[in-house]
Amino acid sequence: MAGALVLADAATTLLWQEPVTALQTRIRQHGLSGDLRRLEARGPTRLEARALAGLDGERERIAFLARSLQRRTAPGDAVGRLKIGRLGADFVLVKGSDPGDLRKGPGTYDGTPLPGVPGTAAIAGHRTTYLAPFRHLDELRPDDRITVQMPYATFTYRVERTRIVDADALWILKRATTDRLVLSACHPLFSAAQRIVVFSRLTSVVPLGFARAGQGSEFGRAPLKAKPS
Repeated sequence: MAGALVLADAATTLLWQEPVTALQTRIRQHGLSGDLRRLEARGPTRLEARALAGLDGERERIAFLARSLQRRTAPGDAVGRLKIGRLGADFVLVKGSDPGDLRKGPGTYDGTPLPGVPGTAAIAGHRTTYLAPFRHLDELRPDDRITVQMPYATFTYRVERTRIVDADALWILKRATTDRLVLSACHPLFSAAQRIVVFSRLTSVVPLGFARAGQGSEFGRAPLKAKPS
């Protein structure tokens, strides 16, 4: 019986994903969804609201709220939601890319800005374990849409290209001429020898809540046109 279970687990991992860690992460994602709803409802602190009152531009307000969220959240905390239409992916995004963080879901790279701050935002995720959020990253095609919903704005990116790089290729995190999002995972499947990296460009931003100039917590603003950073 034990042998059959081991074989079943191995077959499931090869054909789909590792089932035990997938269940663990699914439970964690459920809890993180509640954390994210509370984060979205909380809004800025009184001191942050005072600082926002002096910022007229929505881009400036978005960047301020993004930096604030980066400061006041801990590794492993929920910070947003990642959606990839072609892959049917919809995951709560956590802060951090250490092993413990990525057991909860896709996570932001340490030392990179959150979406909304000019530069290169970067997200890592597993391909075979812990719900395997990036298992089919190789199926993304140019112009596919990637959406990142943060408490302060919704960001839409369009895929530009996919590359296979060395595991230590830190150049993928460098700032480009336009704001962009990088998705990264181990490659090939069942190996950490290399990384598969999807580069995407920012195409639109919809300010939410206190990011809207002169607004409180209302939603549904027309998108801002992305521009070079």
